[in-house]
Amino acid sequence: MVPSKSLSFLLTLPTLALLSLTATALPHPRAASNTATLKLSVRINSNGVKNIAAADRARFRVLQASGSSSVNATNDGTTYTADVGVGSPATYYTLLVDTGSSNTWIGANKAYEPTSTSQDTGGQFSVTYGSGSVSGEEYLDTVTLNSDLVIENQSIGVASQSSELYGLDGLLGVGPVDLTEGTVTNVNEVPTVTDNLYTQGTIGSEVLGVFFAPASSDDSSGELTFGGYDASKITGDINYVSITSTSPASGYWGIDQSISYGSTSILTETAGIVDTGTTLILIASDGFSKYQSATGGTLDETTGLLKITSDQYDKLSSLYFTTGGVTYELTPNAQIWPRSLNSDIGGTTDSIYLVVADSGTTSGSGLDFTNGYCFLERFYSVYDTANSRVGFATTEYTDATSN
Repeated sequence: MVPSKSLSFLLTLPTLALLSLTATALPHPRAASNTATLKLSVRINSNGVKNIAAADRARFRVLQASGSSSVNATNDGTTYTADVGVGSPATYYTLLVDTGSSNTWIGANKAYEPTSTSQDTGGQFSVTYGSGSVSGEEYLDTVTLNSDLVIENQSIGVASQSSELYGLDGLLGVGPVDLTEGTVTNVNEVPTVTDNLYTQGTIGSEVLGVFFAPASSDDSSGELTFGGYDASKITGDINYVSITSTSPASGYWGIDQSISYGSTSILTETAGIVDTGTTLILIASDGFSKYQSATGGTLDETTGLLKITSDQYDKLSSLYFTTGGVTYELTPNAQIWPRSLNSDIGGTTDSIYLVVADSGTTSGSGLDFTNGYCFLERFYSVYDTANSRVGFATTEYTDATSN
């Protein structure tokens, strides 16, 4: 996050997203390839936002404008949180987990309780979002993610002023260190949680694995794996693709990708991002028009989503995402919002809504799509900082019909 630039829109905050990367050769050497997992709790649309398409578009505009700046995760359908301990003995705070930003801060709803491990650095931190901001004082303190993930001298922002977080206490930033530049007054940048886990020898590589089970499944859970990925969550190989060189997508977890609906080309290969902080799958307006025409969906003003009939659903084709020479199939069921959760977004219980939405800008902007949560709940994703690449793999939920 860079305070002088519009970051995300803290409007209603929820879950995870992207990182900006600097290419390096290989990960730093490590004697052991340690990994550790942080389980996440899920809240379904806890913030009360109904028109999630409009909310995602607002985030998308900020992403386009921010370039290499961080954007705080704003998934307006599903929120993933972690209970994080700060201090010794630890006080626990419920934090939004955000791979799209890198500062960790607390104090939005529960006050910071200094202990013997707390060190006031004298620095002031400040981050500006698209719709709000957070500011306060920087401390170094012990952070406990779980018994296997304890960090010494972690930079913590203690908020004296912050935008509404809807019952959450702050944010756990697991993005790259570049995104902390300019956020604290007495340093250029501050080591992130992931940086410190690595340099303190807790994890063996600068890799983050992200898993979501669909919100409509029996196990609507999530987890972050620091130092690698959880092989038990995937059903095939991890296929990697390099970060795109096209700006502004290159400033995040950006990739080059083409999209087809059945045999119909929706977007030729172009740059976009992978973003768990976005709920939907957003595509450039010209591609979205082709998708709407092919599916026959009509725009529902309340939810902002395309609505289709049962007959149209029966005729839906798969949506194909091709990147790095590998094609990922989003089945018809994966293209619809979970019908059991229609009321959570202001929809009617018997309607069928599509999760592909209009980004609001035409293709050629350098950021023409966002593979959001509705894509990532069907595919495991891996974010490899050292090698500037993103990986995907199928899971048991890739072909699920629970929606």
